[in-house]
Amino acid sequence: MLIDSHCHIFLEEFDEDREEIVRNALEVGIEQMLLPNIDSSSLNPLLKTIEQYPEICTPMLGLHPTSVKGDYVAELSRIESVFSQCTPCAVGEIGIDLHWNRTYFPEQKDAFLAQLQWSVELNLPVSIHIRDAFKETIDIIEQFPLKEELRGVFHCFSGDKEDLEWVKRNPNFYIGVNGNITYKHAPLNREMLQGFPASRIIVETDCPYLAPIPYRGKRNQPAYLLYTANFLANLLGIEKKEDAYALFTENTKRLFRIEEH
Repeated sequence: MLIDSHCHIFLEEFDEDREEIVRNALEVGIEQMLLPNIDSSSLNPLLKTIEQYPEICTPMLGLHPTSVKGDYVAELSRIESVFSQCTPCAVGEIGIDLHWNRTYFPEQKDAFLAQLQWSVELNLPVSIHIRDAFKETIDIIEQFPLKEELRGVFHCFSGDKEDLEWVKRNPNFYIGVNGNITYKHAPLNREMLQGFPASRIIVETDCPYLAPIPYRGKRNQPAYLLYTANFLANLLGIEKKEDAYALFTENTKRLFRIEEH
C-alpha cells in the first residue's frame, strides 16, 4: 500500500477518464491521494473531485507561486475562504518559482509568508514548490518569526547537496520524491541520499507531470507511483518492496497526520 502524497487528478487532463485513473491506482495498491490546489480557478474541480472520492482523495489548499500575480491578495482571500468547506491535510502547494523570470518575486514572497502564517495558525504542514529558488525560499523560512512551528515537505525536491543538508538539519521538514528520480540526470542520487533520514522521505507523482521511466513524456498517473517507489527503495538499499512501501506510507501519514482527518 502507498499514498500518492502529491497529485493533480482534478485537472482537466483527467476529465475524460478520471474514474479509470482512480481505479488503476486502487488496483496497484495506492490507498490514498493528496491533492494540492493551484489557484482560485482550480478550487471547484478540486472540491468536486474530493466530493466524488471522499475516502481516497484529501485536499491541500494554497496558491501556487506561478499563479501569483498582481492580484495575489484577492486570490489568497478566495482560497482562504474555502478552508471552512473541507478538511485540508496541508497548505499547498506554495513556495517560490523563479524559473522563467523574477517579475513577481516580491509578490511570491509575500504570498508565501502569508501562507506560512496560515499553516501555523491551522497547525497544518506545508507542501513547498521550489524551482530555481532554493536559496531564496530558505532565506524566507529562516527569517519567518515562527519558523520552529513550521513543518512540511519540499515537494519534488530538486536542490543540491547543500540544500539537502539544510533539510537534514531541520527535522520538521521532509523531501518529496517523484518520477524524475528515475531519469538519467536525476536531481537526487544514491550518494546524495546517503546519511539522509529515510524516515523523512515521501513519494509522489505530481501527475499529470513528471512520469517515471518507462512512461517519461507521457501523462503521469498515481498508479505509476510504484515505479518511483521501487527505484527509490533500491537507492536506499531496502531489499523488500513491501518494507519500502510501509516506510513511505508511514512517513506520509506522520507528516500529514492523515489518520486525524
